[in-house]
Amino acid sequence: MSLTETPPGTAPAARRRAAFHTLTVSEVRPLTDDAIEVSFEVPPALADAYDYAAGQYIAIRTSLEGEDVRRSYSICQAPSRGSLKVGIKRDLGGLFSSWAVENLVAGMELEVMSPEGRFTAQAPLDSPGHFVGVAAGSGITPMMSLIEHTLRENPAAVFELVYTNRTALDTMFVDELADLKDRYTARLALHHVLTREKRSSELLSGRLDAERVRAIFTTLLQPATIDEWFLCGPFDLVQLCRDELAALGVPADDVRFELFTTGAPERPAGQAGRPVATDAGDAVHTIQFRLDGTTATVTSPEHSQESILNAALRVRRDVPFACAGGVCGTCRAKLVEGEVDMVENYALEPDELARGYVLTCQSIPTSAEVSVDYDA
Repeated sequence: MSLTETPPGTAPAARRRAAFHTLTVSEVRPLTDDAIEVSFEVPPALADAYDYAAGQYIAIRTSLEGEDVRRSYSICQAPSRGSLKVGIKRDLGGLFSSWAVENLVAGMELEVMSPEGRFTAQAPLDSPGHFVGVAAGSGITPMMSLIEHTLRENPAAVFELVYTNRTALDTMFVDELADLKDRYTARLALHHVLTREKRSSELLSGRLDAERVRAIFTTLLQPATIDEWFLCGPFDLVQLCRDELAALGVPADDVRFELFTTGAPERPAGQAGRPVATDAGDAVHTIQFRLDGTTATVTSPEHSQESILNAALRVRRDVPFACAGGVCGTCRAKLVEGEVDMVENYALEPDELARGYVLTCQSIPTSAEVSVDYDA
């Protein structure tokens, strides 16, 4: 779900194994006609498992129409032990999001993954910082956590948000953002961009194309004064912002971004759950994987172009994954032996690639034998 650039010399955060637990929905609150905020009750025994940093996400797993469905959602509140809230917006044709908006009520139980993700601030909280977030639609959810936490914990911090939606009625967390603005009047600046409604400012009316993004960055914001940038939204907008920031001389180490999807339907997904059968005489790849101290082996027909994740799930249903699209990084494992073709990668950092890690949802074996270690 995310890829963040870690500055040179910064030690990577300790990685906690993603695990699902059953949590009870404590509240469902409407945000717009097509979006809700869902709160989960975290029992004391699981409080440590659900500690999180501002900007992280969870995955939710349930069964719908006979299908094992997993969807990732960013946590939309500043870190609060024993509490967990996410925003869910209905996606066009989205199986889980449509069901959740129409059916979720307090008291229901869902399988919820422990928090993951590195869409988090790198600047120390005890030093002054100037932060900018650019969000589109439901991309606001991790920003809510980042803004509240940053301004609450760092009295010298300043945060500016550029938030684009179709109309004011489509805007998630509009009241909560206004409350934050009232609380941090001098340290929070909100720039709402509406694509289908006219605003008093021409600059904030219309689609965020290259020209408008460049104008916002150079007139409303001052890139040379900004310590960290956070970008969250569809692939095209995030990439556009990255390109414009690079053209303005902003170091890549100062830019963190998160994608909910790649936004590119022609790119292959992770095939999680795709049925694959091996016939007698088929040439096969032999895939060995280690998970929770146990090793398993599965064969995959060469002609199937099956991902390691899909093959592993055929023999162990507890193999970790969330998005299965190369975005979140939950299915990460270390390539111990053999060779693979990793089709897409929006989650692994350069140092992880150098150490041999792959996204198993996107990795197709290209050698006769392949071995990966999820425990590494």
